[in-house]
Amino acid sequence: MSSLRSRPTQQVIPALRIWDLPTRLFHWLLAISITGALVTINLGGAWMDWHVRFGIASFVLLLFRVIWGLIGPRYARFSQFLCSPAKTLAYLRDSKGTRHAGHNPLGAWSVIAMLSLFLFQSSTGLFANDDVMTQGPLAQFVSNDTVALFTRLHRLSEYVLYALIVLHLGAIAFYSFRGEGLVKPMVTGDVPKHTLTAGTHSARDDWRVRLGACILAALLTVLAWWLINLAFNAPASFT
Repeated sequence: MSSLRSRPTQQVIPALRIWDLPTRLFHWLLAISITGALVTINLGGAWMDWHVRFGIASFVLLLFRVIWGLIGPRYARFSQFLCSPAKTLAYLRDSKGTRHAGHNPLGAWSVIAMLSLFLFQSSTGLFANDDVMTQGPLAQFVSNDTVALFTRLHRLSEYVLYALIVLHLGAIAFYSFRGEGLVKPMVTGDVPKHTLTAGTHSARDDWRVRLGACILAALLTVLAWWLINLAFNAPASFT
């Protein structure tokens, strides 16, 4: 008579929803758009048309994040994670390494820096051209001197963008080494409850939140479509 071995039950670790679905989708779509823009600018040639598309996609995604940072759920809001330099220094001196729900003070400043630079980069690209065959959708509405200025700023800020991306990836690796994985929560939206301070509240991520994000995304998609058509149907602003 064979005895049945009981299978060990898998322990379920309680978790809190920190990142809502719209914020997570924004994060990964922006990563794809920025990567696409950087790859295509280095390939050049016919790939420049895709550079324009990726640039416009990045711009519209960043507009979504700015608006979502004002009206979105708890941990997506800028008012929740922005803090003073004094609090940031206190966090750096915290030997216990207290984990924050959402962005920690240092991460918050990093996010603001990256969003600001990405928005600057994509905005200047709307008015830039390569003096050959590619131009931003709004270049036709400004003078040649203005186009030249924006083109120069667009190219110069590219190097700062590379530096911030390297720092961002380095921070992800550092926190992973400390046992605070940042990638998985941005995929699932959840953080183990025991790693957070007592009394931490979860973020709203119900159908109302997602419906609001869909309406906002639909409006911004119309803007993206208009900019893309403008870019490829407008007369060249350079000679």
